[in-house]
Amino acid sequence: MAVNKKNELDVLPLKEIKPLTKLDILRKLSPGTFLREGLNDILRGGMGALIVVSNSNSSNIFEGGFKVNCKFSPRRLAELAKMDGAIILSEDFKKIILANTLLVPDRTLSTVETGTRHQAAERAAKQINGLIIAVSERRRLITVYYGNLRYVLQNTEDLLRRATETLQILEKQREVFDELLTNLNVLEITNLVSIADICTILQRMEMIKKMADIINEYITELGKEGAIVRMRMREVTKGIGKKQEFIIKDYVQNPAKVRNFFDKLSFEGLLDAENIARLLFGELSETKIVPKGYRILCKTNLNESEINNLIINFKNLEGILEADEEKLKKVLKSRVQSFQEEIKKVKEQVMMMGKI
Repeated sequence: MAVNKKNELDVLPLKEIKPLTKLDILRKLSPGTFLREGLNDILRGGMGALIVVSNSNSSNIFEGGFKVNCKFSPRRLAELAKMDGAIILSEDFKKIILANTLLVPDRTLSTVETGTRHQAAERAAKQINGLIIAVSERRRLITVYYGNLRYVLQNTEDLLRRATETLQILEKQREVFDELLTNLNVLEITNLVSIADICTILQRMEMIKKMADIINEYITELGKEGAIVRMRMREVTKGIGKKQEFIIKDYVQNPAKVRNFFDKLSFEGLLDAENIARLLFGELSETKIVPKGYRILCKTNLNESEINNLIINFKNLEGILEADEEKLKKVLKSRVQSFQEEIKKVKEQVMMMGKI
């Protein structure tokens, strides 16, 4: 017997849940999850399906249906997909509420789809600003709609191959970054840093960050199948964030401006180092620039307060390295001798081995 859609949803009041991100959605649909198992069972059975995850707006986009109101399981989802119409899940994905419902979204909403099922899914997702999944028996694809987002879930083997290939490129980028950092160590100790040097290393770090974001999306969609790629990526990107934080702190007056600038910059924009120099520093790329010294001084045993006091008193790394013992003593007191020995070792390591 068909049930009244509004009364049925009134029985199961919906909690206020924050909007899902794309990664949230991929995580819920990754291999190994119950929902993905159910979707794969539908594909293997040569069937199609429409699955609506209910929210506070969803009662207006379907009609009729049969009350199910049972705990979600992959097998139950696949069995119910044998019926026509859409399946309605609870907002927490834990229950199947209704089956055999008719989606009736606003037909004036735009859609890029051609098939009736996928058109209904895309329009409904836009109308309720929610999650709807369409399984195509003909194309054997799972398409996810969430508000204006449209995404086709990738074949696990293809996705793993792309993730591995991208990771290999990321590893090369990390090697280049480490070489740039080694060179920066020498330039800072010898007071020969230019804006171009800083822009180049910031450029490389941002490339690594953007590529890591892409791989992280692959890993999320791969679920348990992406465990090895996840471990490799963590190793490749280890310490990048901290190094970036120190470099920005050393050379930029407004760190938040830099982060916001790079967040909005495309891969193409990253390739224009001259433009980065002009927008971030307002100077020509060959202009000399002096670090405050946070990154180098953190390689000593000075605490944060002592480092800050040195930079406040001597302005930058150049001033600190050139300061005599008497001037340093006013800031570091009894720690002067140990600091001078430590900074001497740091300089020797940089000049002899090119790294800290």
